[in-house]
Amino acid sequence: MDQKHEVELIQGKRFEFGANWLHFLNVLDDNRIDQAVASLTAMLGVTDLKGKRFLDAGSGSGLFSLAARRLGASVHSFDFDPKSVACTQELRRRYFPDDSEWTVEEASVLDSDYLGRLSQFDVVYSWGVLHHTGSMWQALENVDALVKEGGRLFIAIYNDQGWASRYWNTVKRTYVRYPLIRWPLLLFHMPYLIFPSFVVRLMKGLVTQDRGMSLWYDLLDWIGGYPFEVAKPEAIFRFYRDKGLTLCEMKITSRLGCNEFVFVRKAHAR
Repeated sequence: MDQKHEVELIQGKRFEFGANWLHFLNVLDDNRIDQAVASLTAMLGVTDLKGKRFLDAGSGSGLFSLAARRLGASVHSFDFDPKSVACTQELRRRYFPDDSEWTVEEASVLDSDYLGRLSQFDVVYSWGVLHHTGSMWQALENVDALVKEGGRLFIAIYNDQGWASRYWNTVKRTYVRYPLIRWPLLLFHMPYLIFPSFVVRLMKGLVTQDRGMSLWYDLLDWIGGYPFEVAKPEAIFRFYRDKGLTLCEMKITSRLGCNEFVFVRKAHAR
């Protein structure tokens, strides 16, 4: 286990994302995988990723590394959390055993030395990750350099809701620091977090969410997901516009959750 990661867990400075994802693997099935594949192709505007190199920066459960590999990409996955790395390795073992086109490593998106050893990629994917690093803007800066000419950057960042975001930051920090009150925090906030649309899904037996995720494990991730940073969509747009990337797709939320962006780095005329 990474020493810094272990220290942050002990000090109550970080949610154990990987442990949550290990439980998620127990409910992963073909339907969820198909939904993940569909969401990836829809946002990237492609039908497959054959011949493309795909970087999953903060692979979490490994579901989207798996989706990219199923679409034909050569995949490089890494995560700061050793248990998340184990999740991704488990999916590789289940679905692509001994596959030379899928590499899984333990590393941090804040480690510039590690990133400097990687080449550039056709798709750099980091969904709901960079705002959990403790240095979001540095992480956003770091992934930019990994996108090749003509390549795409697909990220999702928590929406800035002003005072509400500051409230949730307090809730999340409290959750990770004080284990004895985790269940009370979860039960208190559950009525607010389970939106009417989620209730309809549950009544219909649809316990999956968009992207093939799980309502329950996403709830745990939301309540406990610390470190926690946010940004307004225009701030993300301007940040990458000034670096020469062009926004080609986005999904914006007006409340809780993530804003999704796909940027493209235009190839220079030769």
